[in-house]
Amino acid sequence: MKKFMVVQHTYAEFLGPIEKQLESRDIGFLYQRPFLGVDLPGTASQHDALWLLGGAYPITDTDACPWVDDEMRLINNFKRMKRPIVGIGFGALMIAQFEGGIASDEPYFNAYFTTCHKTEAGRDDPLANAVDGKKMFVMYNGSATLPAGIEPIVVDDDGNWLAIRPDELTYAMLFRPEMKPGMIEDMMMEDNRPLPDNIGELLGEARMVWTETQKTTAQVSLALVSALDLMTERRKMPVFNLNVVKTDDDLH
Repeated sequence: MKKFMVVQHTYAEFLGPIEKQLESRDIGFLYQRPFLGVDLPGTASQHDALWLLGGAYPITDTDACPWVDDEMRLINNFKRMKRPIVGIGFGALMIAQFEGGIASDEPYFNAYFTTCHKTEAGRDDPLANAVDGKKMFVMYNGSATLPAGIEPIVVDDDGNWLAIRPDELTYAMLFRPEMKPGMIEDMMMEDNRPLPDNIGELLGEARMVWTETQKTTAQVSLALVSALDLMTERRKMPVFNLNVVKTDDDLH
């Protein structure tokens, strides 16, 4: 069975409706939660793909996110083993920095609805075509520049980058196809979570466009499955069980 590693950075943010899209394709997933103090795995050998989810802080805030260096090493491990990687929000900024971009804690809040526009670089890209002209919710903290040689495949109404594809097996996207109104509500209930002042207005708009958002999420999921060949099970290293064999001497 295909199995994805999913790095979750807050209680409220998970795969949301994308879970159903993966399960319907016989794809399993295992959440890793470093924000609870659990160490991230050091290898990619037992998983077919890596998903890096959204978060509550900029990736530069190593006090709030002390696992960032470990996550960078995890990205490198999946790249080395040629396994697909998808970064969303916080995860997208991690990928941009891994590729050589410069991360910043400003602007602290980026949360808005926008129309997605594919660029010339994204003209033939499945994900860029799936979201082109669609209204999407964008949410992330801080920012990251794009390094030389990497062009955005999707931009927002103001021309800011929303998605990149630095190589054939990697996507980073700042729009949030996994975000449903209930997740925003959960964010608002999290203790001491920093949120923009207009989060209530954004929740209201998310509720109004939810029906259309679900359709777009299904199209985004299909595009990622197709572009990254997510239906292919990658070769995994065998796991050996070391069973102790008792001898006659052990029985006396």
